[in-house]
Amino acid sequence: MPEREVWGTRIGFILAAVGSAVGLGNIWQFPFKTATFGGAAFLVVYLLAAVAIGLPAMLAEFVIGRRSNLNVVSAFRGLGRREWRFVGIFGLITGFWILSYYSVVGGWVIRYMVGSVTGAYFGDPAGYFTTINAGLATVGFHAVFMAITVGIVAFGIEDGIEKATKVMVPSIILLLVGLAVWATTLSGGGEGYQFFLSPDFGDLRSNWTDIVPFAVSQAFFSLSLGMGAMITYSSYLGADDNLGQDGISIVVLNTFVGVLAGLVVFPLLFAQGVEPGEGGAGAVFISIAQAFSELPAGRALGVIFFGVVLIAALSSAISLLEVVTAYVVDNYDISRPSTAVGLGLVLFLLGVPSALDIAMFTWFDAVAYGALLPLSVLLILVFVGWVLADEALDELRKGTNGIPTLGPVWLWTVRVVVLVAVLATLILGVQGLAEDPGILPPV
Repeated sequence: MPEREVWGTRIGFILAAVGSAVGLGNIWQFPFKTATFGGAAFLVVYLLAAVAIGLPAMLAEFVIGRRSNLNVVSAFRGLGRREWRFVGIFGLITGFWILSYYSVVGGWVIRYMVGSVTGAYFGDPAGYFTTINAGLATVGFHAVFMAITVGIVAFGIEDGIEKATKVMVPSIILLLVGLAVWATTLSGGGEGYQFFLSPDFGDLRSNWTDIVPFAVSQAFFSLSLGMGAMITYSSYLGADDNLGQDGISIVVLNTFVGVLAGLVVFPLLFAQGVEPGEGGAGAVFISIAQAFSELPAGRALGVIFFGVVLIAALSSAISLLEVVTAYVVDNYDISRPSTAVGLGLVLFLLGVPSALDIAMFTWFDAVAYGALLPLSVLLILVFVGWVLADEALDELRKGTNGIPTLGPVWLWTVRVVVLVAVLATLILGVQGLAEDPGILPPV
């Protein structure tokens, strides 16, 4: 069995984890979900969920990963709890499920970059999305995105993922900051800021059963929780890393990027008189494309914006592919490049239905948000809070150099507060899936 890889630097791990978190969940899903579920009211719940639920849950995944120094499935055997391997298997399946349709969106982004150069979507932005969101050409671009992802993961941790994300993450932040500054100059953009930053708590009270589960699941999605990514990435850490500090850094940077994306998207939409939330999964693509088609230098702005989205999409996709790749490399005598290529092919095939039919794509996404993510996080919380317990506290204290921690507070938060919140999110999510007949897959 090959020697297990490690991160070359601590900042490499933080940027890779941030890259995993800062992806389409921030720039595609976050503005779309915010627009659909109450604007600033959704933002408030999301921010609370990211800090109060997401951070403790992230530390739970870090504890499992570093203490075992193994992949998401083998970690439970390494911790002496082989009977809990099903938790890791479920996380692996969840990440695999998400990446299969996530790659389809990555293909959309590539097509919009090309369309920005040629001006292909300028005449009819809504019609352009309808044309490119499904079909054989969409399958082809899905394959291109998956091939790029495979190429990065095949090079390994230090030479592939770490080097790529050291370029990707700063680029995402710098470009988004530039676009956010530019958005302040738009006439009519003020309504976008009001929609995004001024919550209507009356709307929250009347629609909390819709807003809360999607906001909490959005926190899981954008922080890459419940997918095995954070367990896998933290398994390459050394004992001298401060998990608490790393977790806070990742949550803060991830949330910052999500808010930045909103500060770009919503002023842009309102400046062009575009109603947010329309268009389903293509809402951001349609709305942004319409705005660029009517703005000076729209082609150049389109290339920049969709270039940012592509970088973000890749930074998350490589983390999800690494989850399964690490499992195979750790347990079987198969090289990393061969593993990455083989898994990429399977993921491509699993994503073909989503690339051929937007209804199937919507079903995959709804199942991930409503059931897979909250259930996966719930299982991890039960294991860390009630099974690993004292060992988890011991692991959290490593790398703190004797500085007192809030470990016992964190443990009881995981055991009770976060666990109950995630259970409620799962119940509401499953209930929502059951009550929406339109979410059933096409036949």
